[in-house]
Amino acid sequence: LKIGQKLNEGKTKQIFELVDQPGLVLVQSKDQITAGNAVRKDQMEGKAAIANKTTSCVFKLLQESGIKTAFVKQHSDTAFIAAHCEMIPIEWVCRRVATGSFLKRNPGVKEGYRFSPLKMEMFFKDDANNDPQWSEEQLLEAKFSLAGLTIGQCEVDIMNRSTVAIFEILEKAWATQNCTLVDMKIEFGVNVKTQEIVLADVIDNDSWRLWPAGDRSQQKDKQVYRDLKEVTPEAMQMVKRNFEWVSERVKLLLEPKASGRVVVLMGSVSDMAHCEKIRKACTSYGIPCILRVTSAHKGPDETLRIKAEYEGDGVPTVFVAVAGRSNGLGPVMSGNTAYPVINCPPLTPDWGAQDIWSSLRMPSG
Repeated sequence: LKIGQKLNEGKTKQIFELVDQPGLVLVQSKDQITAGNAVRKDQMEGKAAIANKTTSCVFKLLQESGIKTAFVKQHSDTAFIAAHCEMIPIEWVCRRVATGSFLKRNPGVKEGYRFSPLKMEMFFKDDANNDPQWSEEQLLEAKFSLAGLTIGQCEVDIMNRSTVAIFEILEKAWATQNCTLVDMKIEFGVNVKTQEIVLADVIDNDSWRLWPAGDRSQQKDKQVYRDLKEVTPEAMQMVKRNFEWVSERVKLLLEPKASGRVVVLMGSVSDMAHCEKIRKACTSYGIPCILRVTSAHKGPDETLRIKAEYEGDGVPTVFVAVAGRSNGLGPVMSGNTAYPVINCPPLTPDWGAQDIWSSLRMPSG
């Protein structure tokens, strides 16, 4: 990369132009951690790499979910390439659980109060005045014009709804790691090339509160650093371990997870060839397919035990009953599970036409 002049520098990152790639910039993280608008400021070796890895993973996850972001790709351990944006000077804060500054501004609300729907707040980025809280009306009256785009009602609605969507995507993702996303802050920018509003800046462990198992005492985010009574080498190591914990877990959010499965129950191993065709079809759609042998005629208790193995773990399931001749398997399954049951009997040249009626002609309910 041919790196040009420095375009901007914040407390934890620097932005450089890319001479040979117009419309793109390099976002370089710094080994610095701050709190209280940099009233507290310390060096933390390795933080740049940790923050960059976290941000890159989060933006990839959001892009896969359909969110428009400035992120292009990770460039190195400590930097990523992004679309050049003019930043909208508003910090959008989305809260699921009441804690932190919200409690100070809203006396009488107890910590842990759960917001449903999500609580949205916005703050004007102004370090000299400690980032004052703004209303939507103030934002509209400011009439910000960035990269040729004037921020009006439509743009405010886009940012508002995008913030909720971003939070809900990350909330569900962190829930898979038994971790509660308590609140988070994000910023938007206007892409100078397309004039689109996109999620910009960074989302790392400075951006949110994370409580494993919903327990504040286990918090892993920057609040641990804010809460330090004294900054010591030992305390900073603890903070760094928390940041590393988050960066390792955030990688797991990108791993594909089965959104459902098909369980094929066959009355006999002689039906295996027919069932393999079903599995092949499921696999072509990326759906996990499990084959089991059980006879509802000869062993109904075993059939119901197998059924129970796939209930209660939260994975959406469809059962496929494969039984020839008089099909008892499908009706037994259908009468004992809330999951869908599909009859798919193997047809034979001799009795196939007659056998099919035991799968098609069944009582309602």
